[in-house]
Amino acid sequence: MFYSIPSPRSAEVEAPRHRETPTLNPMADRWDDTERAALVALLRTRPNGLSWRDLAREIEQRESALHVWEEHHPPGLFDEATQNSALHEAERDIESWHELGFLTFMDELYPPQLREIHDFPPVLFHQGKLPSEEVGMAVVGSRQASELGVTIARAVATGLADRGITVISGLAKGIDAAAHTAALDSGGRTVAVIGTGITRHYPAENRRLQERIATEGLVISQFWPDSPPTRQSFPMRNAVMSGYSRATIVVEAGEHSGARIQARQAIAHGRPVILTDLVVRNNKWPAELIDRPGVHVAGSTAEVIAAAEHVVSGPAEIDALLNLTADR
Repeated sequence: MFYSIPSPRSAEVEAPRHRETPTLNPMADRWDDTERAALVALLRTRPNGLSWRDLAREIEQRESALHVWEEHHPPGLFDEATQNSALHEAERDIESWHELGFLTFMDELYPPQLREIHDFPPVLFHQGKLPSEEVGMAVVGSRQASELGVTIARAVATGLADRGITVISGLAKGIDAAAHTAALDSGGRTVAVIGTGITRHYPAENRRLQERIATEGLVISQFWPDSPPTRQSFPMRNAVMSGYSRATIVVEAGEHSGARIQARQAIAHGRPVILTDLVVRNNKWPAELIDRPGVHVAGSTAEVIAAAEHVVSGPAEIDALLNLTADR
């Protein structure tokens, strides 16, 4: 049975340092709006049917989106006017997007934890404070949440916030909204990873919450600013939420919930997953996950927080051991 969580220890959980991530752009001083425009044009036109992931890999290898664009659009082979139009349109858009908060995966401020996953988004739009490091946990679950599920989500989010851990969720109604609101109300930080463009508000009932998070926390989107919600956008959003988070906590979810998708994605990303026994008791899908490394089942909110603390402190303990060995 879930119950209220204990007060945090006298000190906040020590935030571990991020694993050293290779810089994707050693030519950072040459990555400018011309390069960004070429990236955007490539993502929009997708030459030869290449996926966003494949295009990002090509750009990473050649260290230039413009070079990749020119390779796929050699002079005289295609309609040069159409090619130039695509680049000019991207340049105009980027000029206005800087006011929204626009990043590419080659920019220095791109979140390092997203660079660690294979399906990282090539572009990000953001509103709010984007720190160089973020120690956070995703708290996710059903839109049609039960009263118990909402209570658990609020308690878990409050416990994480009290320990200096950012609460990350997807701004959906139900569990997501409860987690975001509890984190803010307790004075903590929260990040909303949304499945629409950054200028949209979905669901409409969470508009004020989204605006509050943009002011007090962070809203991020991998989609073009005016993109509407689609069936494909939410699983893509879940992948980014998993990659941005240190771990995923599934509070309450049905057999076909997006939280189920995120749990699987988190495992693929090498991120821990914490399932409440509410999820395990009421569904069949957790059975295929609970024996996998990094998957925890918690029987109370206290156990959820204890597992979260263990996940957060683990890398710091490893770093301390490595530093101790180096000093000898």
